[in-house]
Amino acid sequence: MNYNLSLDLKSIRTILGYSQHELALELGVEPITILRNELGQSVPSSDLLEKVYSLAFDKKIFLNRIKEMIWKDKLAKNHKILFHGAKDNIKGKISVQVGRQNNDFGQGFYTGESYGQAVSLISNFRNSSVYFLDFDQQNLKSKEYYIDQEWMMVIAYYRGALEEYKEHPLLKKIIKNSRDCDYIIAPIVDNRMFRIIDSFIQGDITDEQCKYSLAATNLGKQYVFINDLAVTHLKILEHAYVCENEKKYYRDIRNTDVKIGDDKVKLARIQYRGKGKYIDEIFD
Repeated sequence: MNYNLSLDLKSIRTILGYSQHELALELGVEPITILRNELGQSVPSSDLLEKVYSLAFDKKIFLNRIKEMIWKDKLAKNHKILFHGAKDNIKGKISVQVGRQNNDFGQGFYTGESYGQAVSLISNFRNSSVYFLDFDQQNLKSKEYYIDQEWMMVIAYYRGALEEYKEHPLLKKIIKNSRDCDYIIAPIVDNRMFRIIDSFIQGDITDEQCKYSLAATNLGKQYVFINDLAVTHLKILEHAYVCENEKKYYRDIRNTDVKIGDDKVKLARIQYRGKGKYIDEIFD
């Protein structure tokens, strides 16, 4: 799905109160370029896309956030809007096969609950963008995880950090349960959070220290679709262009949150020192 530049140009002009000629002057392009793109008669260049969406963002028009609110207002019963931050375009149908095996819950199609969350996770990639998806939740089996020992074990296993215990009956049961569903709802894990989990796996901290440290860095929830049936319940609503200035905006917010989270982690490690179990005690 291509970007909806035709509608976006009209929306930006309406909000700014510009004519096509005035918008062309602001962007440094010919008026015929605006006309043809509003009519959908041209394939926009990457340069034009960046100019248009940068202009809107710099003028405090948070177009994609507005779209997020509008789509949520339109949702049918038992439907939910989700967001997929993509490093590259989705080609063809949505598939669980394109994801890496060593993701948080193995191979699958990963989405999140908010637009800002999705942008923050792909803001370092130049050609990245965000897909808005309508998720029909009916007739699917879900499994929800919370920040607890089971969740930490599952993340560690799929990220390849529990090879030593892969034949243990407890871990086998936990992993079997993780696939007894169509989709998973769970806290998002970034590399910084995984380093905390890895400290637990390496025996440096207890499960309680790990749990409360991770709770301090909570990034929100992700929806992970793990089989072919599940992804048939997803429909792409919008392919949103994210300009470089917008990526920087969300990157700066995340960097601030990282600093606060890191400080909370230090306090959590002290407060829960000696509480809980170490990894070798759990698998004893």
